[in-house]
Amino acid sequence: MVGPVFTRELTTAPRRPRLYFLRSVYAGALLLLMCTAWLVLAGTQVVRDIGDMARFGSILFQLLAPLQLGLVVFFSALLAASAVTQEKDRRTLVLLLMTRLSNSEIVLGKLMASLLNILVMIGSAIPLFMVIILFGGVSLPQVARVMAVTFGSGLAAGSLGAALAFWREKTFQALAMTVLVLIFWLGLGEVLGSNALGTSPAGIPSETWASIASPMRAVRLAAQPWYGPGDAGGPEVPAGITELPALVALHLSLLAAITLLLNAVSIAYLRVWNPSQEIFSTQIRENLQTIWSGETEGSPGRESSAETARHDHVDSVLRRSGPTTSREVWTNPVLWREVCTWAYGRKILAIRVAYLILFLLAAISLSWLKNDHSAVAAAEEGRTVIQATARPLIPLFFVSFVIINALAVTSITNERDGKSLDLLLVTDLSPREFVWGKLGGIFWVTKEMVLLPMLLCVYMYADDALELGNLMYVVMGLAVMYCFVAMLGMHCGMHYGNSRTAIGVSLGTVFFLFLGVVTCILLMISFSGSFQIQLFPFLAFIAGGSIGLYASLGARHH
Repeated sequence: MVGPVFTRELTTAPRRPRLYFLRSVYAGALLLLMCTAWLVLAGTQVVRDIGDMARFGSILFQLLAPLQLGLVVFFSALLAASAVTQEKDRRTLVLLLMTRLSNSEIVLGKLMASLLNILVMIGSAIPLFMVIILFGGVSLPQVARVMAVTFGSGLAAGSLGAALAFWREKTFQALAMTVLVLIFWLGLGEVLGSNALGTSPAGIPSETWASIASPMRAVRLAAQPWYGPGDAGGPEVPAGITELPALVALHLSLLAAITLLLNAVSIAYLRVWNPSQEIFSTQIRENLQTIWSGETEGSPGRESSAETARHDHVDSVLRRSGPTTSREVWTNPVLWREVCTWAYGRKILAIRVAYLILFLLAAISLSWLKNDHSAVAAAEEGRTVIQATARPLIPLFFVSFVIINALAVTSITNERDGKSLDLLLVTDLSPREFVWGKLGGIFWVTKEMVLLPMLLCVYMYADDALELGNLMYVVMGLAVMYCFVAMLGMHCGMHYGNSRTAIGVSLGTVFFLFLGVVTCILLMISFSGSFQIQLFPFLAFIAGGSIGLYASLGARHH
């Protein structure tokens, strides 16, 4: 269909129990969330007629649609990026480039093979969304629009992850840049929707631009019912668009253009980016020059070249020059390598610059929202100003967690894929030195991701937007979470022999915990007036999270 790479994945994937396990877990999680929502409904009010059932179905559908979109976009991008980086780490991408496979067969084959599990998960969720139709309040066109936006967003996010992975050499660079670009993409829609660039850029209302650019806004709009043009019972469509399907079609056109552009660039530059210059060592270049010059084994030119190479070797130079000074290695050589060398490549500076830009945008948004009248109005309606203005901190915290976790897991998987982990294990390094050295190096490389969010919280305290007690809770909570995601990444990297599996489990655990805790807190706040109503959703989320953590982290030990 797409090429031998995808055909092989399509043939071998059904033989793995993991394919059936993942889609069963995903469908079961959605069903559990539906049951939890039903418990909340039954505990808060009496279901009297079909109108109550229809309202429940509509609310449930509008809750599950953005949730599924977030899962699909996140995992599509990271799975596609990790699939390509695994080929690079194991030096098997070079073998693919040496075959008669075309660039399109390699790029599209790896993309579709990595998204196969995601496509299966989307397919397994369709029957559950059809069940919601039976409650009422949701029609078949709504489900079709939501699935179309979800599928298009997943394809665009996967193309983004694959393109960045083909471009960058290091696994951590590809994963971190993928997450940052996704956050910038989703944040662009919120910036447009907040009228920060004007109410009508280029003569089109900002709400229309935001709905076209942001997948999250598009899926929320697609989940709303639409009865026909001019119908008073339909949803509020942004000005400039008379029909809701037309707005969804514009967003799908944008997703198709992004997907085609990213894949076209990847296909055109595949053999320009790969193999990278790091693979071509000096010795390989010298051997190629020797072959091109026509020098054969035993010829005078070949012997002369060998003698020159021996004369210029570093050992010969040191022997002739006598004792020289060298860099002093610390007591823990692992920590010294992580801190004093470019262990993760020099291009990590680009990731730091991108994170600094995200930090500045969050700080500007925080200052702008604090002085915005809408935040004050929200406070007068019962919410505090901090609840309305702290929203820019959420993506900043999430990016910090993901980048630290990605660096932690790749610091172990890169050693294994590079065949250097076994060498470290046969040295006199103790397990304590290895673990603490890696952990210290992780926090040193990501020091900006650790300190800047805390400094932003301190700024909020200095600006009287945060109390001292809350500041201590937030800073201590961030410190604990940073340590947790770092150790989680190292744990997954050590216990999973497959790099792609280790990266997926580690980053997936962070994402599910973040999303699950936020959902649980929202339910607790929504029903804060009754402890009995809070208890059942809380126990359901705690039980589900505990089972998930045991399955991903502890089940392999038994």
